[in-house]
Amino acid sequence: MKNRIIIVGAGPAGMMAAGQAALSGAEVLVLEKMGRTLLKLGITGKGRCNITNVAEIPEFISHFGTNGRFLRQAFHRFFSPELLKLLQQAGVTTTTERGGRVFPTSGKALQVVQALRRWAEKSGVEIKSTTAVDALLTDANGVSGVRCAGVDYAAAAVILATGGASYTATGSTGEGYRLAREVGHSIVDVRPALVPLLTASTGAVARLQTLTLRNVGVQLYVEGKKHSEAFGELTFIPKCVSGPVILTLSLAAVDAVRAGQKVSIEIDLKPALDDKKLDARLLRDFEKRAHEPMHSILRGLIPRELVEVCLECTRVSHARLGHSVSAQERMNLLHWLKHFTIDIGGHAPMDEAIVSAGGIDLNEVNPRTMESKLVPGLYFAGEVLDLQADTGGYNLQAAFSTGWLAGTSAAEAQQTEF
Repeated sequence: MKNRIIIVGAGPAGMMAAGQAALSGAEVLVLEKMGRTLLKLGITGKGRCNITNVAEIPEFISHFGTNGRFLRQAFHRFFSPELLKLLQQAGVTTTTERGGRVFPTSGKALQVVQALRRWAEKSGVEIKSTTAVDALLTDANGVSGVRCAGVDYAAAAVILATGGASYTATGSTGEGYRLAREVGHSIVDVRPALVPLLTASTGAVARLQTLTLRNVGVQLYVEGKKHSEAFGELTFIPKCVSGPVILTLSLAAVDAVRAGQKVSIEIDLKPALDDKKLDARLLRDFEKRAHEPMHSILRGLIPRELVEVCLECTRVSHARLGHSVSAQERMNLLHWLKHFTIDIGGHAPMDEAIVSAGGIDLNEVNPRTMESKLVPGLYFAGEVLDLQADTGGYNLQAAFSTGWLAGTSAAEAQQTEF
């Protein structure tokens, strides 16, 4: 068992690492605390599984912020074309949708789950479920195995792929951070990312539920200064705003809220029209519908659910007729349509986050191999690392790429040693 590689965690990163290590000639054992493998993958993309994105490497890296450059080596070794070829050989055909997002053509994440498990098992991987790892074992030479409920499993290398701290029901409870910390690694503050934001607004805004706004521009403000912006779809859910555009901006909002800063978002409901064109549109509508009340006219501009919010915020009467709207009222309406502002009071809990931010400090990991710089023979892959991107398939590709590189590196190291 001295040349065995143990993978801790059977998520996307762990299963990719396991299969690749086995194909590279290693004896591989996967230890998974849950009863099934790839549980979180089975619910990604609302059950459709946004596998990856067709963006080129430089653009891909940009979605990970300042930490993205850490992934350059992994992406150059194993990227979306290689992943899609592997899945196709495993029986999964894929379809590219808006924004370069890649999904299984079947629209079923379960197909990807089953294919990856079959691929790993066919590669020679042994999977032991309902087996939680309590500690990493080390000696003077580095990692020597793991301990599970008092039973020691010897290994020449260990790949920690336990995931982050979101979706605890799928097994991502953050224990990987503890295991790494216990052998000397630093953990960057763990917090929710890709998470709904809690609204601090009262009145009509607080009563909005299930309304989805498409093709809107959203700007995030921190302490009154514009921080970032995004374009796309926003959804109101009880006490929260969510949807792809909010999730994209959420980590910056989370960090600002945690720092005690004032946070708000501005929604541009008419991003295709600048102020001049929108003003002309309002003038035409008020003239054409001169004898209709304001609440009726506005339904031609915005969703019905927003009419009350608009009138309340602009203090324009429901009964105001089109021909009697003053210049100031028109300017108030125009400003609201371009700058619908919602104060943010917090964020949803970690359990509602798609991924968690933070994790094992990248300064302590070799990006060429995914091996620990502190503990020889210990490797990392996936969300346990301090890597996170916005939505679009980027996070899953990072899991697969770092898993592939960790599995390949660990297997090659054992071949060299033995």
